[in-house]
Amino acid sequence: MNNSIFNQVEILILMMVVGVILRKLNAITDQVNKGLSYILVNVTMPFLIINSFNFSFSKSMFQKGIMIFLYSLSIHIFLIILSKVTYFKFPQDKKKVMKFATIFSNCGFIGYPIVAGLYGKVGVFYTSIYTIPFNIFLWSYGTLLFTDKNDENIFKKVFLTPPMIAMFIGLIMFFFSLKLPSPVIKTAESIGNMTTPLSMFVIGAMLADVKFKEIFSGISVYYVNLIKLIIAPVIVFLFLNVLGVQKTVLDICVILTAMPSGTIVGVFAENYGGDKKIASKCAFLSTILSVFTIPIIFMLL
Repeated sequence: MNNSIFNQVEILILMMVVGVILRKLNAITDQVNKGLSYILVNVTMPFLIINSFNFSFSKSMFQKGIMIFLYSLSIHIFLIILSKVTYFKFPQDKKKVMKFATIFSNCGFIGYPIVAGLYGKVGVFYTSIYTIPFNIFLWSYGTLLFTDKNDENIFKKVFLTPPMIAMFIGLIMFFFSLKLPSPVIKTAESIGNMTTPLSMFVIGAMLADVKFKEIFSGISVYYVNLIKLIIAPVIVFLFLNVLGVQKTVLDICVILTAMPSGTIVGVFAENYGGDKKIASKCAFLSTILSVFTIPIIFMLL
């Protein structure tokens, strides 16, 4: 299992390195990076979301699926409250990124293979259910973090974005067990699979503009990672344990909470306006530190 974690983290880091090299070679300019961020948010991510709902499940798993959904909903509300309490003293631009990095985990690229390694297809099913509230909060509250709440077009900017439209389509597919034609779902899968490498290129390109010493400097980044990788999953574990939640459900919820910050934090900072330096540092350091913190959480479980 440690090898599985290390391999996934290693792949992410190598993809970031490619982004750094492309930036140094001037293949990724500022304009190109903005274009990649736009493609990620408006094209590849919606296809990834639609494809994530294309799975089958048995009726016997439905009840646990509902519980996973409710716990995921509660966990993300808890993380929103926690981020409000812990980062209120920081400047606004930095605070947006720190909140986002705490609330939204990389439960896709790293979470799916780890849970699949532990629980097989059942784990994949539960992870898919867990990501429903995740995606709803990501494209609503996550967008609100970087958007002027007094904007008269706020509804359009949050709820009529391609990712949220894809979410509504996915929910309809999920609740009515609709299956898209094979060519359509294969297309969605292929385009959606571009999300991870493209997001890593964007993060790498942003990292290339930060001096190496600065990547590991600054207490705020380590503070975010302490909250995200240790404190939040431990609190979730204690709370669910007190409630007497079934072991498999508890483990999956805690493991997904303990995943490193979602690398899409850099994409949001680039696309919507935010502290790009701290966004890239959070994504990079969180991914590296998770190699050590995830095994600690496993020991707790």
